Amino acid sequence: MRLHRLLVDSAGRHPRAVAVHGPEGPVTYEELDLLADRHAAALSSRGVRPGDRVLVWSRKSVHAVAVMQAALRVGAVYVPVTGANPPARLTRICDDAAPVLVVADEEAAHRAHTARWADVELCTFEELLSTALRGARPAHHDNEPDDPAYILYTSGSTGTPKGVCISHRNALSFVDWAARHLEIGPGDRLANHAPFNFDLSVFDLYAAFRAGASVHPVPEELAYAPAQLVGFLRERRISVWYSVPSALSLMIRDGGLLDDEPLPDLRACVFAGEPFPLHHVQALRSRRPTVRLLNWYGPTETNVCTSYEVTDADLRRTGALPIGTACSGDRVALDPEGEGEIVVSGPTVMLGYWGREPQRGPYRTGDIARRDADGQLVYVGRRDRMVKIRGHRVELGEIECAVSALDSVSDAAVVVTGAGLETELHAAVVPVPGHRPSLLDVKRCCAERLPTYMIIDRLHLCDDLPRTANGKLDRTSLTAAIEAGEL
Repeated sequence: MRLHRLLVDSAGRHPRAVAVHGPEGPVTYEELDLLADRHAAALSSRGVRPGDRVLVWSRKSVHAVAVMQAALRVGAVYVPVTGANPPARLTRICDDAAPVLVVADEEAAHRAHTARWADVELCTFEELLSTALRGARPAHHDNEPDDPAYILYTSGSTGTPKGVCISHRNALSFVDWAARHLEIGPGDRLANHAPFNFDLSVFDLYAAFRAGASVHPVPEELAYAPAQLVGFLRERRISVWYSVPSALSLMIRDGGLLDDEPLPDLRACVFAGEPFPLHHVQALRSRRPTVRLLNWYGPTETNVCTSYEVTDADLRRTGALPIGTACSGDRVALDPEGEGEIVVSGPTVMLGYWGREPQRGPYRTGDIARRDADGQLVYVGRRDRMVKIRGHRVELGEIECAVSALDSVSDAAVVVTGAGLETELHAAVVPVPGHRPSLLDVKRCCAERLPTYMIIDRLHLCDDLPRTANGKLDRTSLTAAIEAGEL
């Protein structure tokens, strides 16, 4: 099986079923299949060949999905980049991926034409389609399972984006496991909260295509608008939700996700990408007991490699929620055992970073975990987020967990400023509405759970924490704001 066959096969089985309900309205499997073939014919007519890269620079749309599918059909590799990326970053990605073509929506194309741009051919979706006859159905390229399917660019520590290269086998190993585990069927309606360049979207799109279900992209302008997100969930009758925890925290805190109004269609809620505050997990479990709650873990380089399903027993939990046990056919070890770096081997481990040496052997994640008494993995933090506080090694995630235990705290992040004797621990806290935790409250809470050298020095109350485009905490911006006295 190849990744693009999921859509083709479902178009044969469920031609009239809705495949994607995007901003253009609902599109059936038959319509999407035909559109993908027209784009594939157009790519071929422009000289795109197996192994070439096609960069898709766009907001979420049916055409973006169709071009990604089209690239796979001609044996090419697609590189999704959200339309919010500026031309300068696109140039850096193009320098690395060396695409033969950039396909963009009208907004991105306009930005490209008014800025300095890489020397790469660029066309809009409409311009691409104009080169293919309606009804064109080119022969599909027969990829090998270990051929690259797509490249997802992540931020590099040097400032240069790194392209995580994923094969058909890598993606399908995860998608097949996830779809079976969640029992995704033709009647399901999956929300797509993440942008297409974020690995969470792989489940949304391909689990839906595998089952003949429908996927409902959340418009970018709604991604962190809590009331609108909850409204989207209700109006579209979403049955499976998958997002970063910060989106769910906002929906709980400000969007009325836990209001008395029932959610009869929602049957599974999955979260990944960062720790989910335990009190929010417990509130979800208490108020929505019929909804399966799953905590998935895995960096982009492995997609999801561990899974944990929340149970009623977790309502009595006081420590961090586990990330669970190995899944997707992977093997997960700790180095050293007991508490150590998470090391992943198996079918979801990437081919490597594009343009660099292939990935050989297990992938070392840089994340630290430990095993609890039940053998479940519990995330401790990043290896590179270990800091020294007055000679002591400290993991900031452990302090954040302690601060978040306060009933008056909705969300929290901890950063370090200064050095040596001037080192200080700062907690940025989003209060629960109607509450205002004091520095003394937070210090007392830390003192009950942590050694003295891990108790915070300063407290900053804020309406929200800064986030990256993927919804993860932006620690660099938070630290800069604190150092500048803006919080």
